[in-house]
Amino acid sequence: MNFDQKDILEALSFVIEPDLKKDIVDLNLVSNVKSEGNKISFDLQINNPAMHNKKRITEACELHLNRVLKTEVELNISITPIPKAPETPKSNKVLPNVKNIIAIASGKGGVGKSTTTANLAVALAQKGYKVGLVDADIYGPSMPLMFNVEDEKPMPIEVNGRNMIKPVESYGVKLLSIGFFANTDQAVVWRGPMATRALTQLFTEADWGELDYMLIDLPPGTGDIHLSLVQTVPVTGAVIVSTPQKMALIDARKAVGMFKLEQINVPVLGMIENMAYFTPAELPNNKYYIFGENGLKDLAAEQNLPLLGEIPLVQSVREAGDAGRPAVLQENTPQAKAFMAFADNVIEQVNLRNEKLDPTKKVEITNMNGCSTK
Repeated sequence: MNFDQKDILEALSFVIEPDLKKDIVDLNLVSNVKSEGNKISFDLQINNPAMHNKKRITEACELHLNRVLKTEVELNISITPIPKAPETPKSNKVLPNVKNIIAIASGKGGVGKSTTTANLAVALAQKGYKVGLVDADIYGPSMPLMFNVEDEKPMPIEVNGRNMIKPVESYGVKLLSIGFFANTDQAVVWRGPMATRALTQLFTEADWGELDYMLIDLPPGTGDIHLSLVQTVPVTGAVIVSTPQKMALIDARKAVGMFKLEQINVPVLGMIENMAYFTPAELPNNKYYIFGENGLKDLAAEQNLPLLGEIPLVQSVREAGDAGRPAVLQENTPQAKAFMAFADNVIEQVNLRNEKLDPTKKVEITNMNGCSTK
């Protein structure tokens, strides 16, 4: 026996959307309701699709369906975010339709920052968000390879009488990289001002449209590109990538310190540990902490920052990057689940940051002679 859709919606009318404070039926957030025996499925939009919110609202739906229908149902809900209009400060003339600009940084090279950024971007797109990615690693751009668009070229487009660059799209992510404008075997040999000018053009001369999240894959270390970024766009927050070993943690601490400088003052959203542990395929319940255990967890606690996740050391993550298909697309694998959980935590921290703090403004850096630079 199948349940009547009217009875299912009546039960769901007792479920309140946590942020909007109204029931999900009255808000027209429920669609595609199907019933087959005690199996019920439907699509649901919620304001904040972080993991804890998904779990809470799923439990509420199950509770009221069981109560109203007087039986135990088997529930399958597809949860996506409610589409929102961009809410950008009027003073932001650069990227006016981008809600959140997230810098992904590491103090040290070789910790998997670009791999982490690529997978976070695709994970956010998979969750229904509009996502852009700027490959700001001017001297070592890798995103064209990771997104399997090495042979693509951004095309010119006219917007309001102005010639702009149209970003390349792959896996639901809009993408620009200096790698699109240089041959793969051509070294980019630029002095600092040339590199920062090229980065600025990726923001100011591109038609990004409306985005929920723009991720910026920064080069390792702390230098000209980082200062140019915070002077060009209002960065919502930063995520620091590190591996667990002591040498990487020393540089991760420096990266946190850079964003916390009084002149920069960009909120650090948290830290993500890459290559956290190794689990052999033949021993799926075993974890081997090759680079040390709890290194980044302890540093995050010391800095009073959340640990946003732990990404396992898995060969297929590297293979997926080389093949141009981010590992997060390998459904139901440990690495895909880890990247999706990481994305949920980033969403949660961005929402908390936006609730508690004023929008970030572009930074005016004061040089050593006391003169401000813009």
